[in-house]
Amino acid sequence: MEREKIRELIAKMTLEEKANLCSGADFWHTESLERLGIPASMVSDGPHGLRKQDQEGDHLGVNDSITAVCFPAGCATAASFDTAMIGKLGETLGECCQAEDVSVILGPAINIKRSPLCGRNFEYYSEDPYLAGKMAAAYINGVQSKHIGTSVKHYMGNNQETRRLSVDAKIDERTLREIYLPAFEEAVKGAKPWTVMASYNKVNGEHVSESKKFLTDILRDEWGFDGYVVSDWGAVCDRVQGIRGGMDLEMPASHGLRDELIVRAVKDGSLDEALVDKAVENILNIVYRYQEHRDPSAVFDREKDHQLSGRIARECIVLLKNEGVLPIDFKRAEKESVAFIGKFSKDPRFQGGGSSHITCYQKTGAFAAAKALGFEDKIIYAKGYEDDRDVIDETLMQEAVEAAKKAKVAVIFAGLPDAFESEGFDRKHMRMPDCQNRLIEEVAKVQPNVIVVLHNGSPVEMPWVGKVKGIVESYLGGENVGTAQMEILSGMFNPCAKLPETFPKKLSDNPSYLNFPGVGNEVEYKEGIFVGYRYYEKKEMDVLFPFGHGLSYTQFTYSDLKIDKDRIREDEPLTVTLKVTNSGSMAGSEVVQLYVSDKESRVVRPVKELKGFAKIFLDQGESKEVSFTLDQRAFSYYETAISDWFVESGEFEILVGASSSDIRLQKTVYVEGTKKLPVVYDLDSTMGDVLKDPRAAKLVEPIRKASTMEELTITEGEGMGAGADEMATAMEEFAPLRNVLSFGNGTMTPDRLQEIVDEMNRP
Repeated sequence: MEREKIRELIAKMTLEEKANLCSGADFWHTESLERLGIPASMVSDGPHGLRKQDQEGDHLGVNDSITAVCFPAGCATAASFDTAMIGKLGETLGECCQAEDVSVILGPAINIKRSPLCGRNFEYYSEDPYLAGKMAAAYINGVQSKHIGTSVKHYMGNNQETRRLSVDAKIDERTLREIYLPAFEEAVKGAKPWTVMASYNKVNGEHVSESKKFLTDILRDEWGFDGYVVSDWGAVCDRVQGIRGGMDLEMPASHGLRDELIVRAVKDGSLDEALVDKAVENILNIVYRYQEHRDPSAVFDREKDHQLSGRIARECIVLLKNEGVLPIDFKRAEKESVAFIGKFSKDPRFQGGGSSHITCYQKTGAFAAAKALGFEDKIIYAKGYEDDRDVIDETLMQEAVEAAKKAKVAVIFAGLPDAFESEGFDRKHMRMPDCQNRLIEEVAKVQPNVIVVLHNGSPVEMPWVGKVKGIVESYLGGENVGTAQMEILSGMFNPCAKLPETFPKKLSDNPSYLNFPGVGNEVEYKEGIFVGYRYYEKKEMDVLFPFGHGLSYTQFTYSDLKIDKDRIREDEPLTVTLKVTNSGSMAGSEVVQLYVSDKESRVVRPVKELKGFAKIFLDQGESKEVSFTLDQRAFSYYETAISDWFVESGEFEILVGASSSDIRLQKTVYVEGTKKLPVVYDLDSTMGDVLKDPRAAKLVEPIRKASTMEELTITEGEGMGAGADEMATAMEEFAPLRNVLSFGNGTMTPDRLQEIVDEMNRP
């Protein structure tokens, strides 16, 4: 329905009816207005499956939801670096929603992985905002191609579960703009989501659900968002202030209590009714967008989607380590020559707990998948551990050790049980259960060929990393993860995923370690822009596995890196091309990663930042050209002095490689910035800073002459030592202009000094 017709409907409403439409009818439906023929619409949890509840119920899922297909979680799909694949996932979910008459699926969840301890990291994509934004946009475009809305969440600063309903995230403006806002910006600009979900928390003292800065000034005015903003379930504090700030729809239903507050505020003049009209318009625009594209012929084909879940999962499995032990040739293997150890081989953990938990259509573990492939007789199974409690069971342990002794290779299926990570609470440490770590250690003592297959939504410490030959990261790979695992283990499919986050060696290495999850209701983001690999590289710190890391069963050769210009203005695009060749013995896909590094900057910047990636499939011996186009943002940092992105003129390195630590090729380009930063000089301005400005340098010459008196002359000798020249240079560079009054023998008066400074500040 056109906006003008929606406005005509609103003009026929009473104030009470308008207020009523600004909150839900129940937990999952918007309000209807029969008098004017306005329908209700249903929203449903996601984001990696349709979590439609059969009845009114709570947000966290005590009540049953319909049987659906659980696809790989965000932690896994981000590892694919595959926008086409995640777009296909989105299309499938959109089709499911059409079949179930759901107008909006609540996802994607794209908060930055600030700490490995965040209990909801399994839903989130990455520590890197560029990757998170690109994957989110592809997912949204996929879902919305089926005329189903998405709700990108949790906007913003929702990076922990501890006190998430009340915590105040203290984040400086540059860090907000460079780390915590860009993924949402890319999602909005690149995909135009129908809705955005406002988070529970405060940012810098203000509830996000009431913030005009975040909901109107940035989201709508800067980025062009035209849908409705919905509260996270129960995130409303001051409903009237929320309307003023730009928060349209309150969920779940307030049973009229907060609707009455809106009515009262309009009547007493403290709330402009036009803002209520705008909120209703935003909501109805989306309600009718769905209604007018309703597809009753849509089919929810669970078996087909189960198979798709497995195909997606294999694109998301990261081969972390392989010392010649993978792939396993099951066809030629002798009877019981492969030990499958660990409960997760039969009963895998493939999703997280909380509002995204799917009631699954079917569950396939690696053991069942091996059986389906006819490999059951090649495998000897041992349970190894219980996953409902972290207790070492010596009997299970010994059975596992005996199985490993008999086999030629032992595959240990391990990871984090449900009790270790879930929505609602943060992890207390980065370890796997002690019983599993001990199991791996004991098996490695008797079996030289050990492979560990991990099931987890976030990094784990690996004290046994040097004692095993293979490590396979499955993340939380959805209900058909076992099929994908067998295809990777057997070599039926070549692993191609890359880590969307850094795996540090230990928790205390993480940059947020001293400030997570904060004290009381306040958490300070003191690490600033140095999140994930940005921090580890700046600190030159060794990690367990770097961002972007992932091995293959083949080899890829990078060559012929070219840039179309050696020098550009900041508003000119730069085209980067290179050739990638599959120089190994097996077809496979490679994720090519492009990073940009500012070689010299007046501000502290990361060593490099991801600014492009491309996933390409290559047959054995095949070569393909890969192309990237870099825009102004690729070279910018956020300058708070101008409240905008700023390119500092100078040389930048274009770095291309297979991970953040495996750079294969590089080129240098000179980028000319077109903006000038405002400069205001005062008596504390240093001589070194002033001399960088040609105009100011001329004006300051009388000050330099007045200050180079005999009292300031420093010569090398016994009094000053060998560093006298360096000392003199440094003293002038860092000397404030006011020093001339102390060291100028009275040749410069305070009034004359101020006149010179005033002249320097004139346009």
